[in-house]
Amino acid sequence: MTDPAPVRLLAVAPQLDVATAVALVVLAAIAAGVSAFAGLGVTRAQVTAAARATLQLAVVALVVGAVLRSLVLASLFVLVMLLVAAATSARRLGVSTAQAPWAVLAIAAGVAPVLAVTLALGVLPLNPVGVLPYAGIVIGGAMAAATLTGRRAAQELELQRPQYEAALAVGLTPAEATGLVLQPHAAEGLVPGLDQTRTVGLVTLPGAFVGVLLGGGSATDAASAQLLVLVGLLAAQAVTAAVVLRLVAGRRLLRADLQRALPT
Repeated sequence: MTDPAPVRLLAVAPQLDVATAVALVVLAAIAAGVSAFAGLGVTRAQVTAAARATLQLAVVALVVGAVLRSLVLASLFVLVMLLVAAATSARRLGVSTAQAPWAVLAIAAGVAPVLAVTLALGVLPLNPVGVLPYAGIVIGGAMAAATLTGRRAAQELELQRPQYEAALAVGLTPAEATGLVLQPHAAEGLVPGLDQTRTVGLVTLPGAFVGVLLGGGSATDAASAQLLVLVGLLAAQAVTAAVVLRLVAGRRLLRADLQRALPT
């Protein structure tokens, strides 16, 4: 006898219709209206973000429908996601275009082992449907870790320049002095992922869990899929954060003004 729960969940999955469109407009209006009323200063950004998301997802839906027919096309799409993630992170970090390839390296360093392990063990099937969604989630998580870690590193180097200079004065190299300043705050870029993993199922039911249920899978299948996502994100973000810190210490992923301001 089949479990009726997935059937009930499928019945409430949102459809692309007028009601959904109205709901999206109302929700965006609430976000923008509250921001304007409270003086948060992001009203225009919220409206723009909602509009961009709508346009981008419409295009992505068409593209993904095509690339899911070919593993080669899906792999190319993963590469595009990686490059966009690196460009976004580099922009948030305020680094030069010449340093952007280092952002690619940091994010790829986190994503590659996660995909390698899951594919090598057969946890994910080597096909577009198996690779593309998981790779997208992991790339997004690694991008967030790169941005948070890099921004906090730059802030600490600005705030703790005297400590950095003192470390140089006692004979440490610039890389060692940078590492000394950054070490107490090294893990702060990982906090959101840690909190999400610690509270999964207690605070929220994340996307992978709900997606499997809406697709007709069992609760056990949904839990397995979500664990694969969360633990994969922990691994990817840890590697990416570690690489970013090394790159910052080596002045390869650091704003130009800080490079000029910090003595060597």
